[in-house]
Amino acid sequence: MSEPVTYEVIDGVAWLTINRPAARNALSAVVREGLWEGTRRFNDDADARVLVLTGAGDKAFCAGGDLKEMAQNALTVPPPDFAPQFGRNIDVAKPTIAAVNGVAFAGGFLLAQQCDLVVAAEHATFAITEVKVGRGAPWAAPLSWLVPARIALQILLTGDAISAHRAQEVGLVNEVVPAAQLRDRTQELAGRIAANAPLSVLAAKRTAYLSAQHRIDEAYALAERIWEPVYLSEDAQEGPRAFQEKRAPVWKGR
Repeated sequence: MSEPVTYEVIDGVAWLTINRPAARNALSAVVREGLWEGTRRFNDDADARVLVLTGAGDKAFCAGGDLKEMAQNALTVPPPDFAPQFGRNIDVAKPTIAAVNGVAFAGGFLLAQQCDLVVAAEHATFAITEVKVGRGAPWAAPLSWLVPARIALQILLTGDAISAHRAQEVGLVNEVVPAAQLRDRTQELAGRIAANAPLSVLAAKRTAYLSAQHRIDEAYALAERIWEPVYLSEDAQEGPRAFQEKRAPVWKGR
């Protein structure tokens, strides 16, 4: 029997793949546990600088929770650790990318939303379908920070799916590519991030989220504290030196 979630590292990029295509990569208990395990493994993996989250096959990134399993278990309020939510119930300091290869509905939307960047196949679709099945989406609280408030309301109130191109128009998706190019393009993007100075990348990610959590004056002050160790690092001297010597920098992460 194949693993429900797989983990592999390619040139500094960790691919965490939900491997349940016959069930549209739905979030069964074993899948959720695999995602937790894979996320913790990435956090501890010194060889992995960027995480890509995706689904197996070409139909679904993740269709959301396993409704059959929910019905059997009479699930009411999901526990806080129901599934990993990057930045909410598990800290992931390194960058994350969702490679959306099909439907991203409900819990699948959640997984894509919580990644830092999203690359989508042209046929991918996105929806928060909870209103159609009487469930809840408290995890969608950050949505109106990612897209305009009226777009967020339409997505939440109708439960209707939007296309990958529409998702890009409203700012939910960074890039839309042909399905056959999704893996290569995402690997290329992740590789460009992985090639950058690691301390600067970590600080850049933290800085980007400050304005969602603090007043602008507080955000500036916190950003100064975040970046000071970067300025004082060996890598901060290596970058200009490598430029002067016309060579690729050798990052040490310190």
